Amino acid sequence: MKIDYIIAIQFVCIATKGITKIEFKNFIAQSLFKQITAMILSSDKTITHLDLDCFFVAVSRLMNPTLNGKPVLIGGSSDRGVVAACSYEARKYGIHSAMPMKLAKRLCPEALIVHGDYEMYAKKSDEVTQIISEKVPVYEKSSIDEFYLDLTGMDRFFGCYKWSTELWKTVKKETGLPSSFGISANKTVSKIATDFVKPDSNKKIDRGTEKEFLAPMSVSKIPMVGEKTYQVLRQMGVEKILTLQQMPVELMKDVLGENGKTIWQKANGIDDTPVIPYNERKSISSEETFDQDTIDIVKMKSILIRMTEQLLFQLRDENKLTSCITIKIRYSNFDTHTMQSRIPYTSCDHHLIPRVKELFDKLYERRMLIRLIGVRFSHLVGGGYQINLFEDSMEQIHLYQAMDKMKKRYGDTAVLRAAGSDFTPRMFNPFNGLTKGQPLQKKIQ
Repeated sequence: MKIDYIIAIQFVCIATKGITKIEFKNFIAQSLFKQITAMILSSDKTITHLDLDCFFVAVSRLMNPTLNGKPVLIGGSSDRGVVAACSYEARKYGIHSAMPMKLAKRLCPEALIVHGDYEMYAKKSDEVTQIISEKVPVYEKSSIDEFYLDLTGMDRFFGCYKWSTELWKTVKKETGLPSSFGISANKTVSKIATDFVKPDSNKKIDRGTEKEFLAPMSVSKIPMVGEKTYQVLRQMGVEKILTLQQMPVELMKDVLGENGKTIWQKANGIDDTPVIPYNERKSISSEETFDQDTIDIVKMKSILIRMTEQLLFQLRDENKLTSCITIKIRYSNFDTHTMQSRIPYTSCDHHLIPRVKELFDKLYERRMLIRLIGVRFSHLVGGGYQINLFEDSMEQIHLYQAMDKMKKRYGDTAVLRAAGSDFTPRMFNPFNGLTKGQPLQKKIQ
C-alpha cells in the first residue's frame, strides 16, 4: 500500500478524536518518517567502494605537473628504502608497493623518485572526506584514500549508480584527484569491482550476478587472500575463483579454519559486513604522574620511551598512523607546558622515539622538579607500513611485524627496548578495581 493511502486512512482514524492542526502535522511527519525508514531498512543493501587512484603519486603530480606520464616512485631514495607507492607507468616494469627501492631502480632506471609531502597528503585526503561527509549519510573511511558508502534505499529516490557517478565527478572536479568506484550489494564485490576497472573508471555489478563476475578472476583478488594463503590455495590446485566457488565450504574450513569459510563466502559474493560509520579518532595519549616530583632526566626519558612504545604498538594494532607528536610537562608548581611537531605519517618506533626525546629536551628548560610527563600522537589516519615514505628498510618492516606478533600473543611487554624496560605503566583502574585487560565478572550473591 502506498504511503499516501496509509496517511489518508490514518487521517480518517484520528480526525474524529478532535486533535489540533499542529498535533496532526506532527503526527503526519512522524508517520512519514517511520514509513520511509521502514521502507529503507527493508531494502537490500547497496554499497559503493571509492578508491583514489595512485593517491600519493596523484597528489605529487598536482604539485609538480612535470611528473605526468612518467614512471614515478614515492619513497626513500637510498638502496635500503622501500617503495611506498608507484605510478601505473612504473607498474608496467613489475614494480609494486613495499618493494625494495634498490630492486625498483634496477627494474626501471629512468623512474623518478619523489619524497612524499605528508602535509599535502593529509590535506587532500581531508578534502575528499569533507566532500563525502556532506553528501553521504553513512560512510566508512577505511584508509587515507579509500571509502565505503552505504547507499541502501537510494534507488527508490535518485538511483545509487547515478548518485555515485555524480559524487565521483565532484571529487575529481573539486580536488583534481582521479578515482575509481565499484557498486554492488556488498563491500567485497564493490572493492573487487573497483580494482577491476582502475584507473579513473567505474563498474556496477547487478544484484544476482556477483558469482558470474568473480568466477574468471584469480583467487588473489579476494580480500583476505595474502601471499601465504594464495600459495596454499595454489597447492590445492585452486587458481581461479570459479574453482573456489565449486568447492564445499567444509573443505575450506578444514584447510584454513574459520578464515577458509569467510574466503569461500567472499568468493561466492557473500558478505554481510556493514559499513561502519566514520568517526575520526583525533588522538591517542599516555601520561604518568610521579609519586614524588623528580628531576631525574634519565628516568623521565626511559618512561617516555616506554609510553611511546605502547602507544605505537596500539596504533599499529589498529592499523593507524600519526603525523603529529605532542610532549607535555607539568612542574611541581602545576605550571603545564606542551610542545608539538609535525612529522611524516608513521607508526614506527625508530622514527618517533628520537623525536619524542628531542621534543622533551627542547621543552624542559626550567630545571624544576617535574610532577607529570606525557606524550600524545594526533592527526591519525588509517593505513599500514606502506605509508612510511622515507628511509624504511624491509628488515625494519619485518622486525616490526615479528615484534607485534609476539606482543599480540604474549602481551605488550613481551618485547621491550632496554631503555624503557625499567618502567611499568599504571595498570590499576581505581573505578572498578581491575587491572587493564582483566574481564569484569559478576559478583556472587
